[in-house]
Amino acid sequence: MTSTTLFQQLENMRPALVRFALLQLRNIELAEDSVQDALVAVLEKPANFSGASSLRTYVIGILKYKIIDNLRIAGRTCQFETEPDQSEDDVIDQLFSANGHTISPPRHWGNPDATLEQHDFFRVMEVCLEKLPAQHARVFMMREWLDLETSEISQELNLSTSNLWVVLYRARLRLRECLDLNWFSGTPEGKTAA
Repeated sequence: MTSTTLFQQLENMRPALVRFALLQLRNIELAEDSVQDALVAVLEKPANFSGASSLRTYVIGILKYKIIDNLRIAGRTCQFETEPDQSEDDVIDQLFSANGHTISPPRHWGNPDATLEQHDFFRVMEVCLEKLPAQHARVFMMREWLDLETSEISQELNLSTSNLWVVLYRARLRLRECLDLNWFSGTPEGKTAA
């Protein structure tokens, strides 16, 4: 891959990387700095990209560590609105029968590892994350993408452990529903997030 091609590909994915970083850091300057640091790391040592994964996956891997560094450095001063409201509880209750089992089990999702490598999946996943309440998306990304421990997230966001697990549970439910509708539906029109 030529340096011009690499630069163009990085430039094309930059807006999505900034949105990803902003979701976590809640500060445009820190998000821009994290993305810039990740892109510079790739451009300074292009030979480190072996092609074993997609370029996007490689860059996001670097960005994750830049975001974690900024989360640990930033004085943990952000406060977030309390979530969720009563209407969300009603929606979640409708997903379960009286005995506590789900009314409709999730569809078979095929081979998750192969799906994660597909560029379109990341686009749909990003749209689904953007539809989540801000705190839900942030908690989900901190836990599942940044691999932060529950105690770190609780301390960072000033949440009790039980509240954190409720937020994670609700985020996963909403993501499941969004991905079921917009990706795993099996229809061509289901491959675009509404």
